[in-house]
Amino acid sequence: MINMYGIKNCDTIKKARAWLEQHQIDYQFIDYRKDGLSAELLNTFSKHLGWQNLLNTRGTTYRALPAASKAELTEQTALALMLQQPAMIKRPLLKVNDTYIIGFNNEQYQKLLED
Repeated sequence: MINMYGIKNCDTIKKARAWLEQHQIDYQFIDYRKDGLSAELLNTFSKHLGWQNLLNTRGTTYRALPAASKAELTEQTALALMLQQPAMIKRPLLKVNDTYIIGFNNEQYQKLLED
């Protein structure tokens, strides 16, 4: 089973979904905003990928945080922020069996999904 997590209107999500569909790979898309995000699932992501890798520091939501908040981020505070503001999670997040990857890269998807 392949699950893709993210936000529907994200350009990178659109590219990743198009790639999967072009390669006729079945997947389930879970939209953080529409379907929700549990603390348990976010903790699972963090366990597999590391909270620093999950945090989207390039997005406007993160950049809008005060400098002091950014400097004082811990795993607990970062996960709480990501749970409140799912746009702060890098995307797409793809789960294939027990493998988790963040972002979209043609070669990475091809290696993982077509081998």
